[in-house]
Amino acid sequence: MKKIFAMLLTVCLLASCAFAEAMEGPITVISREEGSGTRGAFVELTGVEQKDEEGNKVDMTTEEAVVTNSTSVMMTSVAGDENAIGYVSLGSLNDTVKAVDVDGYPATVESIKAGEYAVARPFVIATCGEIGELAQDFLNYILSADGQAVIEENGYISVNDAAEAYTASGLSGKLTVGGSSSVTPVMEKLAEAYMALNADVEIAVQQSDSTTGVNSAIEGIVELGMASRELKDSEIEQGVTGTTIAMDGIAVIVNNANPTSALTSEQIAKIFTGEITDWSEIAE
Repeated sequence: MKKIFAMLLTVCLLASCAFAEAMEGPITVISREEGSGTRGAFVELTGVEQKDEEGNKVDMTTEEAVVTNSTSVMMTSVAGDENAIGYVSLGSLNDTVKAVDVDGYPATVESIKAGEYAVARPFVIATCGEIGELAQDFLNYILSADGQAVIEENGYISVNDAAEAYTASGLSGKLTVGGSSSVTPVMEKLAEAYMALNADVEIAVQQSDSTTGVNSAIEGIVELGMASRELKDSEIEQGVTGTTIAMDGIAVIVNNANPTSALTSEQIAKIFTGEITDWSEIAE
């Protein structure tokens, strides 16, 4: 009889622990702003973007979502709300928030390289028409073995394993690069490394979003625009050329106090479209 009682007590304790670890409460959906390359790639890759009756692609992000305008604000927002969920560039991820597995795979460089973690996108440099000698040399540096090493050192995925070493050009002048807030951190590191090799060059990196970066290249405001997504057909039609400089994952993030450790793509889509509104629905 004592053994039966002990077994029942153990089962009850395990059940209570499981219940205690189940997240409950209304989900706070946090999204990036329209024009963000991270948002554009995220909604496409997770199924939040859907086609309407006429076959047009529509971003179905719930109107209840809290909209943030940068990677840093996104992480601060999720870190400050136990019920929050959002998404950020993998290369920008830090321990103030927690990344969940998606479809059974972690958001890691290794998982992305293996083709397992599917929520990944390119970092693209957008140019329009001919660019100057300095802009071209900086782009050459980014794609060189030296530049690709900087990309990997900062947690992103290189795209040119056969790249050759960079030789300093001895050029001088000023260059402005602008666009995606996801690309900005690694671009600042690349600019810093390039300027260390070319002391007479000054590179300014201006943060905005992918669409602004591409449009700035089109309008001649910058020679190199930064986008954290593939170029749109409408942009290519305006003469924009895209050069992929790195690959990056998009980490789906929750608050560190949230016990949720994994979600499926279907659950993510339902959360961000407003079909799932409470964390208790995830545990069902």
